[in-house]
Amino acid sequence: MNTKQTNSSLHERRNNVIAKGNVSGTDRYIAHAKGALLTDVEGREYIDFGGGIAVMNVGHSHPKVVQAIKDQAEKFTHTCFMVTPYEGPVRLAEKLCAAVPGDFPKAAMFANSGAEAVENAVKIARYYTKKPAIIAFENGFHGRTLMCMTLTSKVKPYKLGLGPFAPEVYRMPFANCYRCPYNLQYPGCGVECADRLQDFFVNYVPAEQTAAIIFEPVQGEGGFVAPPPEYFKKLEAICKANNILLIADEVQSGIGRTGTMFAMEQYGVAADLTTVAKSLAAGMPLSAVVGRKEIMDSVHASGIGGTYNGNPLACAAALAVFDIFTEENLLEKGKKLGNKLREALQVMQKENAIIGDVRGLGPMIAMELVKDRKTKEPAAAETKALVKFCFDRGLIILACGAYGNIIRFLMPLVITDAQLEKGLAIVRDGLAAIRA
Repeated sequence: MNTKQTNSSLHERRNNVIAKGNVSGTDRYIAHAKGALLTDVEGREYIDFGGGIAVMNVGHSHPKVVQAIKDQAEKFTHTCFMVTPYEGPVRLAEKLCAAVPGDFPKAAMFANSGAEAVENAVKIARYYTKKPAIIAFENGFHGRTLMCMTLTSKVKPYKLGLGPFAPEVYRMPFANCYRCPYNLQYPGCGVECADRLQDFFVNYVPAEQTAAIIFEPVQGEGGFVAPPPEYFKKLEAICKANNILLIADEVQSGIGRTGTMFAMEQYGVAADLTTVAKSLAAGMPLSAVVGRKEIMDSVHASGIGGTYNGNPLACAAALAVFDIFTEENLLEKGKKLGNKLREALQVMQKENAIIGDVRGLGPMIAMELVKDRKTKEPAAAETKALVKFCFDRGLIILACGAYGNIIRFLMPLVITDAQLEKGLAIVRDGLAAIRA
């Protein structure tokens, strides 16, 4: 006899068998999802402004993705591409090589997660350049494996007690105009933060030993920091002069999240290597490294790869994602969504002194909450209260940032106007509640 599950009964079972370090943000268990809506096992509905942390750009359970997975599952679910290959990864690599910025020949490799893609990008960069050092940035997030948590900036919870860390990783300040590490003002600063890379070579690690610089075009977990337009152009020029590769970590910002297929399109810079995951396969575990063909091809046979890399079900889902973007004009929808979001949040900012900054690219946008706009003291407790307020009223929003005081918006690009307005109204009510 089947007993109907409840959130509390599932949570009790979970606590008995799931490692405590593997936490969830809520104690509600999802039974099904569609578009931008989630429904828990007790039938309660939630508007999803988090998108599974930027994974569901085409929406939950998109019919085209579901059908693609079903069709592939009836053919085969695994052979191992390294043993007996099949067409899916080839077709997908063709699409990715065409979509990733850069007017040069490219090649791709597949993996299973964003962290795996980053690990492989670092391996490939070191192999090609024959240099050991990697430069990462403050507030950057690149994953939780050994190399990736080393590259990641935030100590708690991602690194505390989990060392020692990988060697030859160096960290410099990022271009954060709201909290400039050099106390300068844009545009009068001339984007000096990029020029500081020259000093970094003198004081921290020489250019002659540096294989690559890895960055997120828009920092995700770090607070949706989007540098000024000139920033990456300056970094690119310095790196080219010193034979250093650029690795764009587009795990979160890629696949249409910023209104273009990749965020780097908006900066006019083509990275040497690009990592992609999250929304690539609409929830199926799949990631990729895409880069200059001569760099990607430099690694010896079997130096990169893995048992599940290019899984046929995941590749089928990803190919469907590309079709959906074309057929439903999702990039244009994303741009319109981004404009609506920015306008709505800027109005909220005028009405609520707790909102210190509104920033991001396109529909990858965030608001930073501060106790005082002059001191910019992070309002972490208030942010936590806002997340709870919204959740209790059927809206999922996500906090991020070094101090946990930033609300990021990552709703599926297919969200309806009615769902968007209802969700924003809950956010407005929540801001009023925490202000009271």
